[in-house]
Amino acid sequence: MARVCQVTGKKRVIGNNVSHSKRRTKREFAPNLKTKRFWLEEEQRFVTLKVSCKGMKTIYKNGLAETLKESREKGLINIV
Repeated sequence: MARVCQVTGKKRVIGNNVSHSKRRTKREFAPNLKTKRFWLEEEQRFVTLKVSCKGMKTIYKNGLAETLKESREKGLINIV
């Protein structure tokens, strides 16, 4: 799962670089991904996730256990 957020599912998007003369060349817009360890209180262990900053905000808002449950239902994550 390279360059994909494990919480939100964000991935790279292809677009155009537009120069001053309006010449277009392909480029990539990558999500702001970070590899971060989160403490999972229910299992008393750390979980390492590759998440975007929006994904971190979601975890801090809804809680790690709830966010992991929703991500498993979407099929974005497969942590045992």
